[in-house]
Amino acid sequence: MFSADLRRRGFLLNTTALGATSALASLSSYAHAAAAKAGKPSSRMPVIFIGHGSPMNAIRENAFTRRLIDWGRALPRPTAILSISAHWLSSGATGVGIQEKPKTIHDFGGFPQALFDIEYPAPGHPAIAQEAASLVKQAKVIPTQEWGLDHGSWTVLKYLYPKADVPVFQMSIDYDKPAAFHYAVGRDLAALRDKGVLVLGSGNVVHNLRATDRGTPDGLRASRPWAQSFDDAVKAALLGRDDQALLNYGKLEGASIAVATPDHYYPFLYALGAASANERAQTIYEGFQSGTLSMRCLQFG
Repeated sequence: MFSADLRRRGFLLNTTALGATSALASLSSYAHAAAAKAGKPSSRMPVIFIGHGSPMNAIRENAFTRRLIDWGRALPRPTAILSISAHWLSSGATGVGIQEKPKTIHDFGGFPQALFDIEYPAPGHPAIAQEAASLVKQAKVIPTQEWGLDHGSWTVLKYLYPKADVPVFQMSIDYDKPAAFHYAVGRDLAALRDKGVLVLGSGNVVHNLRATDRGTPDGLRASRPWAQSFDDAVKAALLGRDDQALLNYGKLEGASIAVATPDHYYPFLYALGAASANERAQTIYEGFQSGTLSMRCLQFG
């Protein structure tokens, strides 16, 4: 089911985590009562998608990271954050992290030591993580103590919530499943929004590392027509909330190169699924890094 995956993604299933299910379920009602007493948000939280790009954004000041800082100041404070990152892929099953203190995972190589020195010590939220698992009807979600917060999560959360004082937990992407599955899981998870949970998808709408133009300055337009065409097609579909077109992304112009593998596109579908049909996407940031990486960031609600 769960296994070490390509490019350090995935995890080894710890079956002892299953024994925690009943205990965690009993914590859920207590957690919500405590949250209400503490004045946690009761209104519906938005859903967000972030094009996270290179891990180097974690140590760079640029238009993208400055926008994340401003966005974090404008967002309501969540009870917890559920992150679906392109960098936690699983096979044949979906996992959810139930750690009290999820570790900061430096799931990359060949970068400056300054990146490996970064820690994002946000607490986890086992009770809400277990509740998230119970909401998913598409397939069984398995709680696990393994994994943690990979760079798809912490490199952006360090700007949105720099104090690392909001609980965060991740859910894996079952890479064996098609686009419609991930969209449907997002729809199941939408109920968490009414309990103060911020649902975050972290990937990139256009992501093909073999077709980047490194050294190209950040800009509003892509360096290659196929990247611009696909990003424009996604933007147009979002304007009309044509979710079917976004699910059938392979038919959009430029898709064969822009989404050569869907690992970074799938997190977008979780966010889209968690958004109500009447919620239009607000474009928080758009532009390209390394020529062809779409840094498009969106908010629903």
